Amino acid sequence: MVLIPLTAIALVAGWLLFALLIALVMAGAYREWETMISGKPPAWPAIVIMGMIAIIAVAHPMNGAWASTVLFGFALAFAAIFGGALRGWRVGGLAFFGTATIAFLAIRGSSGVGVWAGVFLVSIVWMNDIGAYFVGRIVGGTKLSPDVSPSKTWSGAAGGLVSGTLSGLVVWHLAGWFLETPSPFVIGLLICLVVSISGQLGDLAESAVKRRFAVKDSGDIIPGHGGLMDRIDSLTVAGIVLWLIGLANRGLGAVPQGILFW
Repeated sequence: MVLIPLTAIALVAGWLLFALLIALVMAGAYREWETMISGKPPAWPAIVIMGMIAIIAVAHPMNGAWASTVLFGFALAFAAIFGGALRGWRVGGLAFFGTATIAFLAIRGSSGVGVWAGVFLVSIVWMNDIGAYFVGRIVGGTKLSPDVSPSKTWSGAAGGLVSGTLSGLVVWHLAGWFLETPSPFVIGLLICLVVSISGQLGDLAESAVKRRFAVKDSGDIIPGHGGLMDRIDSLTVAGIVLWLIGLANRGLGAVPQGILFW
């Protein structure tokens, strides 16, 4: 209930406010990643990487996607040089959160279309999570991946897929109506299915990493809900996939249009 209005305000405001929110969330998520893989509070290389992620986010609305991409390259070089014994995990974490940072900012873009693209993304992911939780608890049944996440079931995955897809389709048609650029139902359906599935895979991937390092939650910043990574695991992977779809359709400068206009 706290995250929804905060996200909505930043999404509508766009530009620097949205970039600052992404900077805080992604830098905080990388802090949890570093603590998880090292088993101790972040040392100076991790703090520098956190700062670089924040700068990558802020640079996007101020200087464009290319500026963020160049800074991202410098950050990866830094992590590779000063990563130490955990170099692979540090570079991998930076690559993931850095890519997600650029993806979220590109999806929002600088126009009103980006608001609809952002709502499209979160509606699929959040309703996916909600549907999976309630259907899984009520129906139960065969475990989806007991070695990775014992609580998840195939019924929950199906329920999440249906609820996330239906929610996304509602936003898809509303966006087409308000923006006066209706797009084919089949395209919207396919995108919703792909994004919904990728969100569930993101959730499973984070569970696998946490199991690898024997931790229950990525952090404790959100009382009763774990850390930032626990809240955005589905959203980050789904966001990267949706960004790639928009990028492939319309190019770097028109990702929101590439998502919604077909």
